[in-house]
Amino acid sequence: MASTEDTEIAQLNDAFRKGDPSVPGQRFVTAGVVHLLKQLDVPTEMLIQKVAQFDDFTDDTDPHGEYDFGAFELHGHQLFWKVDAYDTDYAMGSDDPTDLSKTRRVLTIMLAHEW
Repeated sequence: MASTEDTEIAQLNDAFRKGDPSVPGQRFVTAGVVHLLKQLDVPTEMLIQKVAQFDDFTDDTDPHGEYDFGAFELHGHQLFWKVDAYDTDYAMGSDDPTDLSKTRRVLTIMLAHEW
């Protein structure tokens, strides 16, 4: 069962992943994903939407209930996305991921083999 803090983190991670501008951070797509999208002629926006709509959280993939990881398939290729919470300088992990004044999130979308 998720703690109150885990639930707050999950809500913030979800909001960030879905593009809520009130949750600060940066989004990245790895070079491997950029190359794949070009090969498949798939617009980056479609990938962003797929990640934003992700809701297949399980105890195995999300044991802390923080909604910080997901795996999905895109045209036969396994992709992962991950949300990490950093301090405002992006130098180290945030000491309080529920405090938006002290935390910046980073969403990375990668090919599974890039993990």
